[in-house]
Amino acid sequence: MLSPNDKKLEKLDPFYRPSVSEQKTSAEIISEARNALRTLRTQRPFTPREDQRKLYGRASSRTPENRPPSSFSIHASSFESSDSRPIFGTRLSPLELKPKAPASPATEEDPCPSFPKPPVDLAKIRRISSARARLLRAASQGALLPDRTLPPAQPKKRVESKETVTMGDSMVKIHGIYLTESNAIGHLSHPLQLTYDGDFGEIKEQEIFKGTASLPSHLRSGGDQGKRRSRASLCSRSSDRSRLDTKTDSKLDLQEKDTEIEVGEVFWNTRIVPILRELEKEENIETVCAACTQLHHALEEGNMLGSKFKRRSILLKTLYKLVDVGSDLLSLKLAKIILALKVSGKNLLSVCKLIFKISRSEKNDSLIQNDGILESLLEVLRSEELQANTEAFLYCMGVIKFISGNPGFLHEMIGKGAVEILMNLMTQINENTKKSGTCLPNSGHLLVQMTATLRNLVDSPLARSKLLSISALPQLCTVMGQYIGDKEVCTNVARIFSKVTTYHDCCVALANYSRCYALFLNLINKYQKKQDLVVRIVFILGNLTAKNNQAREQFSKEKGSIPTLLSLFHTFYTLDLHSQKPLGEGEERPKAPRPAQAEDVLIKLTRVLANLAIHPSVGPAIAAHPRIVGLLLAMLESKSIDDCEELVINTTATINNLSYYQVKNSIIQDKKLYIAELLLKLLVSHNMDGILEAVRVFGNLSQDHDICDFIVQRNVHKFMIALLDAKHQDICFSACGVLLNLTVDKDKRVILKEGGGIKKLVDCLRDFGPTDWQLACLVCKTLWNFSENITSASSCFGDEAANTLLVLLSSFLDEELALNGSFDQDLKNYHKLHWETEFKPVAQQLLNRIQSHHTFLEPLPVPSF
Repeated sequence: MLSPNDKKLEKLDPFYRPSVSEQKTSAEIISEARNALRTLRTQRPFTPREDQRKLYGRASSRTPENRPPSSFSIHASSFESSDSRPIFGTRLSPLELKPKAPASPATEEDPCPSFPKPPVDLAKIRRISSARARLLRAASQGALLPDRTLPPAQPKKRVESKETVTMGDSMVKIHGIYLTESNAIGHLSHPLQLTYDGDFGEIKEQEIFKGTASLPSHLRSGGDQGKRRSRASLCSRSSDRSRLDTKTDSKLDLQEKDTEIEVGEVFWNTRIVPILRELEKEENIETVCAACTQLHHALEEGNMLGSKFKRRSILLKTLYKLVDVGSDLLSLKLAKIILALKVSGKNLLSVCKLIFKISRSEKNDSLIQNDGILESLLEVLRSEELQANTEAFLYCMGVIKFISGNPGFLHEMIGKGAVEILMNLMTQINENTKKSGTCLPNSGHLLVQMTATLRNLVDSPLARSKLLSISALPQLCTVMGQYIGDKEVCTNVARIFSKVTTYHDCCVALANYSRCYALFLNLINKYQKKQDLVVRIVFILGNLTAKNNQAREQFSKEKGSIPTLLSLFHTFYTLDLHSQKPLGEGEERPKAPRPAQAEDVLIKLTRVLANLAIHPSVGPAIAAHPRIVGLLLAMLESKSIDDCEELVINTTATINNLSYYQVKNSIIQDKKLYIAELLLKLLVSHNMDGILEAVRVFGNLSQDHDICDFIVQRNVHKFMIALLDAKHQDICFSACGVLLNLTVDKDKRVILKEGGGIKKLVDCLRDFGPTDWQLACLVCKTLWNFSENITSASSCFGDEAANTLLVLLSSFLDEELALNGSFDQDLKNYHKLHWETEFKPVAQQLLNRIQSHHTFLEPLPVPSF
């Protein structure tokens, strides 16, 4: 006799899929998404590697006459001998200075003219003098006593340091310091001594370098001009003592400048001139390269790099001449020094072209890396003015683009701030374009190189994190919007987005920039037949809509979003049809390593449609769109999974997501029998992914009575029962869902006994139950529907299946046993949620039903007569 509770269970309706209108738990949402709505994955569009290093590849939309050249010659004549920094703003007219006749230099006592100077800190003077003394010590080869700190200066007191340097007969005393020159060019016939007294009253020049005249004219250390500078700085002791006191600070300033000049000349003669003479010999490439390295270090040590060094033009002339030697290694060393000397204008352009020419050969990458040219190039981009040097920046960026394709440079480039520098330049270009209201051609050329470089850099996680930290993705969208007429710029930015949106954090950042959706639609409309750009835009949209319901909604609300996708669908479906060559009798289509261009766009496009269909308001709208559904079905009919595997699977998955919505005006529902016919060829294929997608569609369609009749009439149910042996959880889950819908109809429940259906369902419960409570729940629901009119558990399920079910259900309903898996805590919580909300209620009812209709008495043997 049944208990009241058991009688209530007997009156329960068969299990159906949960109603869409009911409030769902998170577990139910996951469960429904598993067998009804599903996002798709696809490969990123293939970008072939350029076989040559050029500013523009073979597929460039720019004609040769409309783009800067990648091949050219660079010689010494390409450089200007007199380099000067560019002048911005209004050029001022030169002052009309009338030279004044100098006073007769008859005696040393003639006073020098006094110029007003601001007060000078005497302690500062001592610090500078001490620093200069240390510089001379580094430049000389003699011995110098340790520095002594001068006591605080007092007016009218004599101050003199005792520090001396002795090197042969050459001796100089400056600010109380004797300086000598060893191994210098030329020699001293008598010691050169500058005497400085405590009253700053007198500097006497005793002798000058005798051998200086033997130097080349451009290497001499000053000649008459140096003498004039010394005479201009000499001041005799004034007869009026009070006047001297008031001008002490001015003379201190002059004295320190003179000291600087003399120190620089000594360093030039002792350290720089010998190296320049070595360079002028040009005897051996290795020797000259070593001399260049030595010269760079010496210039750096002497603080002679930059644009303010007075003998800079002498250095540059020597370096420019060596460009004609034609050695790549030497040219890189020369370029590094030339850039360090802060050349500008034509010379900056020429040196960037020189490095560009060398970098076109991959074998020179190691030379570029060893010489540290990258840092010099980044410094050009960081410090030079963009608008005045756009062409130089172009070739500078060309070099950086080439070497960014070498993985060995990535870490160094990113570490030296390449991402920030490029994005800063891009921001400047965006602002300049906005102000001028037009896109300058040179900026477009530069952006092509910059975006191509960023495309290589974003392979690094560190580069992607930097892009996010400086909000670079909106800036890249701005570039696309402003240069929408420049296909190469847009394609490169699309390649960047194609890469970064495959990572969750970057994908979310771009999806949150609401203006990107309208931008992408504009690009599709403008370049609808440009496959290389369109396929990437559609791939990006697929990434944005894959896991973000807000992105699906925002995109679908953009004006013309669905019509734009439909137009693109029709264009490439037509192109794909025309590209297919008819096959001869018995001829098989060769298997391509990757999809054809038109087919690849269709693959990415169906993925976007499948993702959009997940949104509860967008999905029904697409399902009710006759042209979209018509194209999907036409593609499913015309394509073979053997030839176009990914396209057929994506199309079937899109139809599956659309078939989830049971709405009156759904074209999917109107054509459900036609769709069922098309799915049969997938079921009999040897492709398990295709079979799985077809079974999923049948799982949605089989809620309809006509489809259930179709399944039985065409023996599809036997195929579903056979799939229970697939030992594949998702296939078993989907097949069990179809069988569950069939058992809703009382007349069709008997089909479970065909092909051992009951035993296979029990085996699925045993094999997958502890790890997949959703599948276990579906098995229990199917068995519950099947046993609605049960009279005996043994007659309904069979003795073996009934006994197995009793043991399995009893153990699975024991929480301690059921959830004692070796999972991490998050997975344990997930399993517990499904066990409590889905499996346990159904399994408990089924167990009670079996127990109430099961006898443990063994039947008596039949007597023999």
